[in-house]
Amino acid sequence: MKLNLRGIIPPMVTPLTENGEIDDKGLKRLIEHLIDGGVHGIFLLGTNGEGPSLSYELRRELVYKACEIIDKRVPVLVSITDTVFDESVKMCRHSKQAGADAVVIAPPYYFPISEDEMKDYLQHMVGELSLPFVLYNMPSCTKLHLSIDFVKFAKDLGALGIKDSSGDLGYLHDLIFTFKDSSDFSVIAGTESFLSSTILHGGQGAIAGGANFFPKLFVDLYNASLNGDLLEIEQLNEKVDHIYETIYNVGRHSSRITKGTKCALSVLNICDDYMALPLRRFDMRERNKIEEYIRQFQSSLTC
Repeated sequence: MKLNLRGIIPPMVTPLTENGEIDDKGLKRLIEHLIDGGVHGIFLLGTNGEGPSLSYELRRELVYKACEIIDKRVPVLVSITDTVFDESVKMCRHSKQAGADAVVIAPPYYFPISEDEMKDYLQHMVGELSLPFVLYNMPSCTKLHLSIDFVKFAKDLGALGIKDSSGDLGYLHDLIFTFKDSSDFSVIAGTESFLSSTILHGGQGAIAGGANFFPKLFVDLYNASLNGDLLEIEQLNEKVDHIYETIYNVGRHSSRITKGTKCALSVLNICDDYMALPLRRFDMRERNKIEEYIRQFQSSLTC
């Protein structure tokens, strides 16, 4: 299948109610917010989507409802990474039935595995897939940093591209250089602050968490990078950097990025900020900080 994997693809949060169910109204508002902001695709059940913390039933429900609302307006990618091989295959089948366009595969977490074991795993997985797949490099969560040679192996198996969330800019540039002549393989940054560098070096886009709450900011930065508008790139990168210094810097734990993203959406009245355990939403003191930062950003974005 030919899928134009490019641009800004937010790793969409999963709107939840206080009882841990899908927030249907919040889900619709969020999807419309993203599409109105000009995003080029939507990624479900990733880290910001709290995928590993959701029950299989809830994951299936989220994919079905999201695909129904999106209605083919933009491509839908679904993470099927799991500790259980058969559950990944089942989620792929469900995603296809729901109308998704591709699945995203990272090394199964918990057990540390070798790259040779991952090759064997992926080869078996591809034989069971009913949708095209995108590779996901997330060593901080999977214990395995995928080498360039492994990515070549995955491409030969049919991978459409790779989302790199290693945080290693040199590695990302190496990926872009390695596959620069492969028009059918996309290199997508998972670190949103790398967006402009990715595009300027020949990459295809970013799965940017901040695009959940400020999609247009990241779409504008993507377009400026495509056009080589260095002044606008500099100005927009300052705003992206400021997200790291403010919204992503509230709270004491590494979960603060996911919590801050959901809290920002709640402050914007798009969806509530209830989290799936083990995460908990910010307390009122932390929420007040997010509210202030959002007010500051809204003023700067309209200037």
